[in-house]
Amino acid sequence: MLAIDAHDVTKTFKSGWLRPTRTAALRGVSLTVPRGTIVGLLGPNGAGKTTLLSILATLLTPDSGSVRVLGHDVVRDAARLRRRLNMASGRPSFLWSLRVGEIVAFYGRLYGLSGSKLRRRVDELIELCELGANRRTPYSELSTGLKQRVALAKSLVNDPELLFLDEPTLGLDPDVSVRVRRHIADLRSQRGITIVLTTHYMREADELCDEIAFIKAGRILARGTPAELKRRIRLGDVIALRLDPPAVPWLGEAPGVLRCRAVDGWVECTVDGAEKRLPDLLRALSAEGIAVRNVRVREPELEDVFVELAR
Repeated sequence: MLAIDAHDVTKTFKSGWLRPTRTAALRGVSLTVPRGTIVGLLGPNGAGKTTLLSILATLLTPDSGSVRVLGHDVVRDAARLRRRLNMASGRPSFLWSLRVGEIVAFYGRLYGLSGSKLRRRVDELIELCELGANRRTPYSELSTGLKQRVALAKSLVNDPELLFLDEPTLGLDPDVSVRVRRHIADLRSQRGITIVLTTHYMREADELCDEIAFIKAGRILARGTPAELKRRIRLGDVIALRLDPPAVPWLGEAPGVLRCRAVDGWVECTVDGAEKRLPDLLRALSAEGIAVRNVRVREPELEDVFVELAR
């Protein structure tokens, strides 16, 4: 069963009065998301990621196209849907004077919780998001990482079936990002929540997402698992060589070598298959009297796919 079923969605924004300008944010986007999965939306700034998320979360209405979320139309059934959804932004903003526990309790009341049920829910979320030591800390005194965790706690207050996360680790220190990603993975594995997230971080998408959709200029250019996308863009393995002498002009023309470039004292050769091409390259270099000081081999990364698609 699908959590999201969107077809040919468009959205254009108009700005200005005397000479209004129109900006097409979405140009016929189609997206399906199976229940219980994590799907990532990746793309450059201004690609349409946040606009699409806002439409799926019933915060914006599309100009055209059809969008069904959890079996309901996002326009006609918006009020009914909102009780089953929630969203967290990478740029959270809550009333600065409220304490952490008060913020979570406030949003619990908006969803109809009260009394002992509300207190239990606040306690659960404070523990889940590791906010116990800051429960009575005013929001204005929190670090960026703690603010992100408060936003995540708020987004879970109604126990949503579908959760939208807009750049959930934006600006966080690496150790904090690891903990936030662990929380996100646990939400799917332990609670079965369907998650759609936007991110600029390739490692985050590779680690968390079952599928990834690349969006640029309001259109989805490619979609698939990380491994499928790497194969589809025909990105090869990378053999990095530290050579003496470092300049070997013929390497780029060797069989199976797709391209070569010099990076910080290494020669990086993208090849159609490292297992097949590495022995041949080493033999050819040895025959030419070129010393190989070091060798590293890596598979293509999502960042490589992103760069190719964003060209």
